[in-house]
Amino acid sequence: MSDYILEMHNIVKEFPGVKALDNVNLKVRRGEIHALVGENGAGKSTLMNILSGTYPYGSYTGDIIYNGETCKFTNLRDSERKGIVIIHQELALIPELSIGENMFLCNEHKGKFGIDWDKTFNEAEKHMEQVGLKEDPRTLIKDIGTGKQQLVEIAKALSKKVELLILDEPTSSLNEKDSKMLLDLLMSFKKQGMTSIIISHKLNEISYCADNMTIIRDGTTVETISNENHDIDEDRIIKGMVGREMSARYPERERHISNEIGMEVKNWNVYHPIYTEKKVVDNVSFNVKRGEIVGFSGLQGAGRTELAMSVFGKAYGTGIKGELTINGKSVTLKSVNDAIDAGLAYVTEDRKGNGLILSESIAKNTTMADLKKICKNGIINVDEENKAAEEYKEKMHTKAKNVSQNVGDLSGGNQQKVLLAKWMFTDPDVLIVDEPTRGVDVGAKYEIYCIMNDIVSQGKSIVMISSEMPELLGMCDRIYVMNEGRIVAEMSASEATQEKIMAEILKSDK
Repeated sequence: MSDYILEMHNIVKEFPGVKALDNVNLKVRRGEIHALVGENGAGKSTLMNILSGTYPYGSYTGDIIYNGETCKFTNLRDSERKGIVIIHQELALIPELSIGENMFLCNEHKGKFGIDWDKTFNEAEKHMEQVGLKEDPRTLIKDIGTGKQQLVEIAKALSKKVELLILDEPTSSLNEKDSKMLLDLLMSFKKQGMTSIIISHKLNEISYCADNMTIIRDGTTVETISNENHDIDEDRIIKGMVGREMSARYPERERHISNEIGMEVKNWNVYHPIYTEKKVVDNVSFNVKRGEIVGFSGLQGAGRTELAMSVFGKAYGTGIKGELTINGKSVTLKSVNDAIDAGLAYVTEDRKGNGLILSESIAKNTTMADLKKICKNGIINVDEENKAAEEYKEKMHTKAKNVSQNVGDLSGGNQQKVLLAKWMFTDPDVLIVDEPTRGVDVGAKYEIYCIMNDIVSQGKSIVMISSEMPELLGMCDRIYVMNEGRIVAEMSASEATQEKIMAEILKSDK
């Protein structure tokens, strides 16, 4: 039997007007963790969608050889019957169904009188144990966190007798602790003989778990690099991904921080929207000056997003109390429209769910937060809409055919640029960015950082929430640390380190 469980030869995939893959080749050894890296839009997910049958045989050219057999998958079920299972970045779970129901959806255990629920939940529990998920299989998906939902997806794959597991950005929405747990799980599966392909932009994670990595750029294979000693040359990978050297991960910025406060929040309290007795933000006070980038660090569930959304026109929570000042003026924001009118903007962490309308054009998404700018007598001036969108497309270096293209057809990095453009179009004085580079490649990250620097150079203020500590340390002037709904520390960028931030979090847990 060949050392290679998978070989993909000369794969070509075209969409209308775009060649997404151009003679791509990939070889994956049996029982290894193989990483696929590249910029957003490089073709990584497209290649895996071909392998999994999402893009059926006949819609591409080239050969897939799996376990020594040439395969022509026409749908997901074809590939799953061979033991190939893909877990997409956007988890395919139904929140209102239980863990067990989700695991065997479309693959139900049938009894004499319909579904055999005892067998369903017993089997679910068995596979949950394999991934270390200690929950009742009858628990609804909506009642468990993102990290546990990712484990449900893997347990679901195990129930399908997976031999080759494909994971697309599996840690993009996880904190560091959950990310490491997931990677350790993949490494334990490797010892049992399972093969994994992981798509990730996080080079430190790839270095930790991958045996080999293949770089794809602009739809072509650049090279495959061995990571035998887990000491990969990140600069070499970045150059392979973006086609050029990057001397620095974070752009330099001339700091012109004013003594004037752009936004100040005092004694802010927020309760959960459903469990109204649960306090999720506990007496928080902070400020951001004009020309300053202030960061918020903390573990998942610390309350950072809840704080940001509640400040942004009470978009989250109940029983909200506290004082809010923008540009020296005390304001009461009862709605998102009030927040926008007061000069506040919030770039959500969930660009696909809450930030963008994927079925609409770049133009409509760019202008929808402030339609009055392009309206006359309540009618949208389409020429003005397109003109504004075109200006931001150029300013943000968004890669798209034109502003009429649907946002859903763009790569993750370019979607994120459209989301930023949407809120920059409102011309805010204070911009809150929540996980602004989640699921974005290193080249697009740098461009987003440059945009943020340009915003504060105009005397505006940015509040930046990020789970990536190096990003906060590289971009922020000050950092607040949150834990369990409270601010537990504040430090300048010059004194902050990852170790100090974690120490403050752990200290506050005691």
